[in-house]
Amino acid sequence: MDMEYTYWKAKDGWFVGYLNIWPDHLTQGHDIPELEEMLLDIYEFYKEEQSEIVEKKTGRLKVTA
Repeated sequence: MDMEYTYWKAKDGWFVGYLNIWPDHLTQGHDIPELEEMLLDIYEFYKEEQSEIVEKKTGRLKVTA
């Protein structure tokens, strides 16, 4: 099975990315292979957790400038 992910190279040189099915779980690696390894870890960890989530909710946070 293939899974899509989104990534970019940050200013500090790290590759940052997330699985497109779980965009709220970011990870990073020194290079693409390390990033992919970290993404696989996220997949293994969160695939079981996602089956337990009943409903996601949002909130608002007041931020001072």
